[in-house]
Amino acid sequence: DVQLVESGGGSVQAGGSLRLSCAGTGIHLSSAFCVGWFRQVPGKEREGVASIRPGATTTAYASSVRGRFSISLDTAKNTVFLQMNSLKPEDTATYYCAAQFLEASCAVVHAIDNWGQGTQVTVS
Repeated sequence: DVQLVESGGGSVQAGGSLRLSCAGTGIHLSSAFCVGWFRQVPGKEREGVASIRPGATTTAYASSVRGRFSISLDTAKNTVFLQMNSLKPEDTATYYCAAQFLEASCAVVHAIDNWGQGTQVTVS
């Protein structure tokens, strides 16, 4: 079975940092077209935060996090990371790891093939 297991969420004060991890089992993240992070708050749509294309080693970020968040992929550990710095209260959300094999625009919800279970990030 394919599993994406997130960890690293928690509560932090504004201006602080967190590092999210997402380990893949039954899946080779390096073979995906895109691997990324999304977030969702209750009552709102899930939104793309950051994505990386393993084949092209390119990254993309939502404008709201650009310059503060950084996505990386460790192919040896089959794990994708999201380093979040200068956190703001508006970053509070459940963060989901995702893998996409469809060769289409990254960070689009309907193109995702596999989701993690989510990890809560709370910034106060």
